[in-house]
Amino acid sequence: MGPIHPGEQLAEELEEMGLSAAAFARQIQVPTNRVTEILKGRRSITGDTALRLAHFFGTSAEFWLNLQSLYEIRVAEKKFGKMIKGLPTIKDLRAA
Repeated sequence: MGPIHPGEQLAEELEEMGLSAAAFARQIQVPTNRVTEILKGRRSITGDTALRLAHFFGTSAEFWLNLQSLYEIRVAEKKFGKMIKGLPTIKDLRAA
């Protein structure tokens, strides 16, 4: 299973509430394409969007930004993890 984009979490919330992307975008006063792009995993959650999501859902902006950060870290680990593990560390430099 690959990393889960925060848009998947948002999609679940909207589905449970029976809200379309367009209706939700109107509620949080953002362009519809911002919401649809997040739902499709093509756009990241920014600070502004996180604040709006937090206000609407009664959560924290940090919750949404943490979901985004975890997603990005997992994507990076999958893509670069092996290569990064081969890089020297501070211990290597001190031992030299």
